[in-house]
Amino acid sequence: MPENKESARTESENIREMGSAELAAGHGLIHCITIIGQIEGHQLLPPESKSTKYEHVMPQLAAIEESAEIRGLLILLNTVGGDIEAGLGIAELISSMSKPTASLVLGGGHSIGVPLAVAARRSFIAPSASMTIHPVRLTGVVIGAEQTYNYFTKIQDRIVDFVTRASKARADEFLSMMMKTGELAADIGTVLYGEEAVSAGLIDQVGGLSDALRWLHKEIDAG
Repeated sequence: MPENKESARTESENIREMGSAELAAGHGLIHCITIIGQIEGHQLLPPESKSTKYEHVMPQLAAIEESAEIRGLLILLNTVGGDIEAGLGIAELISSMSKPTASLVLGGGHSIGVPLAVAARRSFIAPSASMTIHPVRLTGVVIGAEQTYNYFTKIQDRIVDFVTRASKARADEFLSMMMKTGELAADIGTVLYGEEAVSAGLIDQVGGLSDALRWLHKEIDAG
């Protein structure tokens, strides 16, 4: 099989299986990964659910960091949230990368999607996109003891600490948005849209794909 056809087939498989692609341009190779649906952790989601598997994303990030050809990373987000440990793990990896990284929230960057969005060196959000901030919630049977609530608090503290380290949001204001009542019909929390996420200090700017790529090109050229 000719090399260009083999390359096209590999690229198609990467998009279908891993939600990733490599964007070749004069500024250098940019790797694009998608974080969509629900972040899957140690528990398998039903096969009909759209999900992002942390065991797929984490090795990709390590390979991107070590690649001599890849010059930057673009993360496209449209997620409802999901597993906290998996989401925070991916976010920590993104934030520790030495190469230029840009995130773009499209549709939604909810729940644990918030740390994932702010983890990149530069974050963008589409004008119509939204982000939901709410307290830590667990489904299923839990032990109704003081230690359980202390555990919830510690998890929440980890999320608040990461978000405030990786963005311009203040801890007290972020906590206030988490605990806000009267905005969500059956829950507590806050929904931010486009410019509101920027005003809150979570996201750097409202923009789209061309804005994110333009910033990456500029950072690659500067490096």
